[in-house]
Amino acid sequence: MKKKRLEIVGMSYSQSQTGAYALILGAPGEKRRLPIIIGGAEAQSIAMELEKMKPARPLTHDLFKSFADHFMITVQEVLINKFEEGIFFSVLVCEHLGVNTEIDSRTSDAVAIALRFNCPIYVYEAILDEAGIVMDDEPVGDDPEAGPPVEEPVKHKGKYADYSEDQLNDMLKVAIEKENYEEASRLRDELEKRKPLG
Repeated sequence: MKKKRLEIVGMSYSQSQTGAYALILGAPGEKRRLPIIIGGAEAQSIAMELEKMKPARPLTHDLFKSFADHFMITVQEVLINKFEEGIFFSVLVCEHLGVNTEIDSRTSDAVAIALRFNCPIYVYEAILDEAGIVMDDEPVGDDPEAGPPVEEPVKHKGKYADYSEDQLNDMLKVAIEKENYEEASRLRDELEKRKPLG
């Protein structure tokens, strides 16, 4: 079966399920998206890795990575291989001493692990055709024909506007030490917004 590579496009609160998030995956160069409903813990783990935030203690997916590294196991790829009754199923394609093995996984866990191993995420094209949606926004990935992106000037508003960058960095450190990762994520976003353009 033909496979399509996917990239993480974004993540947002789920409008349909309380306490859940929608993880949006997209095929590079296309407007097709694969929305996957995931739990809060998995969303936090994915966001932490995307933002390169280091928790005070390892999260479950960090532990999996350390365990695999210790025993010389690598994850070669993640494959979303089944879609039944609205649920996505995935496998981790692992390699150990030259032998490949497929391990069943929830898709949310598989994506969190793929990020930590820096390995590709694939989906069977038939699943993307069945469960994918076409969005009106820009295709995923860089367009070689396009020039550099034009960025709007940053306007600082919101609850952190009155804090200096040093204060925000101190607050970020405290939030991570207290394992308040949602607050840490918001603080990291505010600091990113304040970086000078270019």
